[in-house]
Amino acid sequence: MAGRRTKGSDKYVSPHLKRFKYTQDQAIDKPFNWSQMRRLLEYVKPYSKNLLPLGILAMLVSTLVRLLVPVLIGKVVIDVAIKEQDTNLLIQLVVGIGIMYLLSYVANALRIRWVNILGQNVIYDLRKHLFSHVQRLSHRFFDSRSAGSILVRIMNDINSLQELFTNGIINLLMDIVTLFGIFIILFVLSPKLALAIMVILPIMFFISTKMRKRIRRSWQDVRIQQSRLNSHLNESIQGIRITQSFSQEQENTEYFDGVNTDNFESWRNATKKSAMFRPFVEMSNAIGTVILISFGAYLIIQGPENGGITIGTFVSFAFFLGMFWEPISRLGQMYNQLLMAMAASERIFEFLDEEPNVEEKSDAVSLENMKGHITFDHVQFAYDEDRIALHDINLEMKQGETVALVGHTGSGKSTIANLISRFYDPTKGSVKIDGHDLQDVQIHSVRQQISVVLQDTFIFSGTIMENIRFGRPDATDEEVVEAAKVVGADDFIQRLGNGYETEVEERGNVLSAGERQLLSFARALLANPRILILDEATASIDTETEKKIQQALQKLLKGRTAIIIAHRLSTIREADTIFVLEHGKILEQGSHQELMALQGEYFDLVKTQFQMLDAM
Repeated sequence: MAGRRTKGSDKYVSPHLKRFKYTQDQAIDKPFNWSQMRRLLEYVKPYSKNLLPLGILAMLVSTLVRLLVPVLIGKVVIDVAIKEQDTNLLIQLVVGIGIMYLLSYVANALRIRWVNILGQNVIYDLRKHLFSHVQRLSHRFFDSRSAGSILVRIMNDINSLQELFTNGIINLLMDIVTLFGIFIILFVLSPKLALAIMVILPIMFFISTKMRKRIRRSWQDVRIQQSRLNSHLNESIQGIRITQSFSQEQENTEYFDGVNTDNFESWRNATKKSAMFRPFVEMSNAIGTVILISFGAYLIIQGPENGGITIGTFVSFAFFLGMFWEPISRLGQMYNQLLMAMAASERIFEFLDEEPNVEEKSDAVSLENMKGHITFDHVQFAYDEDRIALHDINLEMKQGETVALVGHTGSGKSTIANLISRFYDPTKGSVKIDGHDLQDVQIHSVRQQISVVLQDTFIFSGTIMENIRFGRPDATDEEVVEAAKVVGADDFIQRLGNGYETEVEERGNVLSAGERQLLSFARALLANPRILILDEATASIDTETEKKIQQALQKLLKGRTAIIIAHRLSTIREADTIFVLEHGKILEQGSHQELMALQGEYFDLVKTQFQMLDAM
């Protein structure tokens, strides 16, 4: 069957299914180290003066009660009160132990409350930090990663840390304190019996050390498979119309089945390896119990006067033995949780360690009151070593000019626009605005004065008003409406059910392509940019709407430097300068009349386009 996943392989037979690539989302094979954990714990620091100390205090109170009660029962209740038949002392001890348990209950309730508040705050801060950092990264970062892969790190990977911060850290401290307390008490009560019981610990430590690398690696694989599953889901939902248009639902379902199976297998493998730890702890508990009964009985028979123990001491040991293996079992679970957290944190920190390719200098200047004079000085740019997009480009776009970039697909038109917005830096040469090299200028000050209108405009979930105001958040309602009127969007907006308060879904699917484009023009106009870039902005608009846009453009472009990228050559006839590009090189430049008179590449493009129109 086409599209079926081959056994033992992540590759699929159907060629179109090879569109999913995850070259950047691989396992991070770093050794487990506490420096990584210390970095994660940095997010707890803001709460180290209030919530954390309160949680630790409550934990210490409840742990102290748990350690004292077995000693009281064995050494006082049994060896003193019951042995001497002291009823008053027995009643006092019962009441006292009851009060201690009540105190422990209150302390535990407060600990859970404070620690949960701490954990939720830490998760909030970490997710906010990661999202803010990702938003600052350059386009190259997003070029090599799917949206689903990024989504997994911000949502799933951080969610996997929630249990660690809400319960794990305090529980870890509580179990460590409990174990140390039990160690000390047991050796005080009877060093011989304590040593006999502890003989199993070195074996336990050795086996757990062997297991930890395999467990950690399996949880890393879970994260990778989840990332792939989310990437496929994201792309499938975004491209559902294309899938249905080509009747590829079955192929897509089979691919999803393969990715879903890999995700299932990774979880099963990780949980199977993690589950091996608990039975091993229980087996150790069983061995310890056998040692306690056999050797403990022998010591009771010997009696305290001959180096043995009392029955009360034996009972205390029995209490502590159950308490001893319980925190060790939890530490095993905690270790698995820690491995999951480390696998997630490594992936989170990989993103946080990612630096923008487009870096801002520490002494970068703010470009205020931009005029819009643009020059390219011997600019070369390559997306990668094997793909040079621009070759030694020299061009000038004067203040207030309308410049058009034409050429076949892949000729470098959009690359020039991206360099002007400084989404990328040139490999060689320099891009200057008003004489300032963009690499010497604060990025925000440049982009704040540039608006870009793309062919596939993005509409956010929200109202029409909010989408237009995205260009300038502090704009008034009147200014939003005026911008919509200027570009001819007001007519269709008023026809909507709630006008400017009409809710639109993600990507504006309730609107036509032309309506979405009109909104993007209104958004750009409202931002009042000094430089306007129109990248195939009229490609999705019908002829009647295009006439409205052409009228709006006269107002929109007035006093601004405008760069128009268009395949419809009819839209750029009035441009002051037209640059004709081919394979990243400028072949011709001049006005429409000059280039037509030249009868070169531009002339051929116009001639070909009109021949195609005549044929239609």
